[in-house]
Amino acid sequence: MLLSRRGLLRAGLATGAAGALGGLASGCAVPAGSTGDNMVLWYWNGGLSDTVVKNAKKRFGSSVDLKAIQIGGYYRSKLITTMAGRAHIPDIAGLKGEDMASYLPNADQFVDLRTLGADQLRSQYLSWKWDQGVADDGTMVGFPIDCGPVAHYYQPAVFAKAGLPSEPADVSREIATWEQFFAAGEQLKKRLPGTYLLTDITSVFTMSMNQGTKQYVDKDRHFIGDGDHVRTAWARAVEAKKRGIVSSIVSGTPDALSAQEDGKLPSNLNASWATSDLKQGVPKTAGKWRVADCPGGPSNIGGSFLAITKECREPEKAFEIITWLLNADNQAQGFVDAGLFPSTPASYAMKKLTEPDPFFGGQVTMDVFGPAARKIPVAYNSPFDIALGQPLKDEIKNVGVLGKNPEQAWKDAMSKCRRIAKHLGVSY
Repeated sequence: MLLSRRGLLRAGLATGAAGALGGLASGCAVPAGSTGDNMVLWYWNGGLSDTVVKNAKKRFGSSVDLKAIQIGGYYRSKLITTMAGRAHIPDIAGLKGEDMASYLPNADQFVDLRTLGADQLRSQYLSWKWDQGVADDGTMVGFPIDCGPVAHYYQPAVFAKAGLPSEPADVSREIATWEQFFAAGEQLKKRLPGTYLLTDITSVFTMSMNQGTKQYVDKDRHFIGDGDHVRTAWARAVEAKKRGIVSSIVSGTPDALSAQEDGKLPSNLNASWATSDLKQGVPKTAGKWRVADCPGGPSNIGGSFLAITKECREPEKAFEIITWLLNADNQAQGFVDAGLFPSTPASYAMKKLTEPDPFFGGQVTMDVFGPAARKIPVAYNSPFDIALGQPLKDEIKNVGVLGKNPEQAWKDAMSKCRRIAKHLGVSY
């Protein structure tokens, strides 16, 4: 049974993602569901390979007109609003990985992909990624697009100048723990004043949280954001600040890009898709970067899904399109085009992914990302994790950027979490 408009919007608001519910793109004025000769796909810029989408239109052109529409702005809010209004609903919808858990309680809004034969393809995809698209009752809502294994991006020339290991294998081995990472940051700053290992402390908190098997709410709807696993990640981020290895520059700003070009920010922890960000953001640094293992163990950020809405009149055709878009060959192309790391292990041995990358000094980056992707810890993702994790992320940012007292920041985060938990019906 379909959720009411109010119920579906409430689900969106519960995860804090309904900041801008109005203003659907004018290009979205298409009939709900396929009409027999068209199929509407919604996604966002960079969500799929442009090359693969273009090829899909040609491949299925004789049987269906695939209308692939990139939705700008607050994608999730626009999708929720459209589905709640039951008009102009796409046949196939991209679902961002960070939002996936919030869609699962509304699984009846989507076609259960098991009914279309999805289980027969399960072995071709990373098991942990596959499971993220499955609701508690077994309904499969999302079909895996990509994932985001984390790596340590660094500039070897700067590391060598500071007396640090500079070859990827050596960095992975000698800067393998968080303590070794912090010590390297202290040495870097001492040998090269004004040079920092980290742009901000938020990345330390995020990577640490994603290296574990717990988040903020458990399966019994209990808040666990005050548990030891969160306290450890929080303390680690604060430690990075105390040890002076964090810059005062705001991530993603022109100043940050300039500092990367100048070798003042020669290191960062980020997901596989950041390869594309570096290439586009600091093209002048081509050849100056390498990737090594993330300190503390494998971690993942991002990675999305495709789903078929209940409004789709031809789910079998939609499933055929989805499974072709996301097969191993096309996922490999997605990494080449947009840094979308494949959720299909068969892609990892393909020539286009095992060729030396000039931007990374001829390194085969798959040698780092591939093993990491296979070892991502499996954590339960609650529909309430986004809402109850945000106060902690906001407050650790305040510690890093504004210099807020860590103890007061923790208390303020817990106070906000308490209020949000009560509103959402999560036991605190």
